[in-house]
Amino acid sequence: MTLLGGMDIGGTKCAVTLGRANGGMELLVRQSFPTPPTPEETLALLMETMERLLAEKHSDEPLQAIGISCGGPLNSRLGIVLSPPNLPGWDGIDCVTPIRERFGVPVGLQNDANACALAEWKWGAGKGSSNMIFLTFGTGMGAGLILNGQLYAGTNDMAGEVGHIRLAEDGPVGYGKAGSFEGFCSGGGIALLAKDRAKAAVEAGNPPSFCASIEELENITTQKVGEAAQQGDPLALDIFREVGIRLGQGLAVLVDVLNPERIVIGSIYGRQQSILEPLVMEYLAKEALPINLNACRVVPAGLGEIVGDVASLSVASAMLG
Repeated sequence: MTLLGGMDIGGTKCAVTLGRANGGMELLVRQSFPTPPTPEETLALLMETMERLLAEKHSDEPLQAIGISCGGPLNSRLGIVLSPPNLPGWDGIDCVTPIRERFGVPVGLQNDANACALAEWKWGAGKGSSNMIFLTFGTGMGAGLILNGQLYAGTNDMAGEVGHIRLAEDGPVGYGKAGSFEGFCSGGGIALLAKDRAKAAVEAGNPPSFCASIEELENITTQKVGEAAQQGDPLALDIFREVGIRLGQGLAVLVDVLNPERIVIGSIYGRQQSILEPLVMEYLAKEALPINLNACRVVPAGLGEIVGDVASLSVASAMLG
């Protein structure tokens, strides 16, 4: 059994986790807190929290490695965070060296999509595969790539930015681009799409169950639209039908370009699988090369809602080989 530490750095909150690798991953404890205003304060609080959790819970076990999961761009080889849009002030911040020096164990850094891909590959729905794509499909749309049994990060850690692919000339904005994969297939994008559709429905005198008036437009969330879809709301179902078709469109590109044996999709896909899966597979059957599609399974994240919690621990595990 191997005790591992994880640190997740996000724009609004951070988390510290401890887990034990023993064939699978046993999540032992998780502590989250709002992200402090500066990188220095954030790193200090992450380390203090890690030390406290070790002392309180697992002082008798030696910590073997620490993994850090953070939004990109970053340089995983040097352990430097490079000005992520959701982390103002994190301009060339070395977050590996101070943690390694304080704890005296190997420390690794990966962007959050890559970290989730490692977690699903090691312990989730991608286990046993050699060529796997993980799609975040949460607040944004990013991908982590496992190719030929190894994480593929690209020339400068920017591989897998599938959310930037344009799927239509117009549409909701995601990743700074209207009609992008992220625009149609992300929490932020679905909410924008729903606001646009709901506004038209309200003005036509046929408001959906998730938005009764113009004043309620700003309160629309993907969760509300998803719940309405599950309850049979016609407009919510129509929104998710478009999302499913666009998801299939994006997957068809990935299936034909990368020829994976498994595509694992997180967050929203698992929650809305009953609606999305038939649409995705119908589109894939029409658009992807049959020989490629027959070799590939599309599945929800096996780790479910805890994949983000386990992600940084997978980076720690990778440091040990």
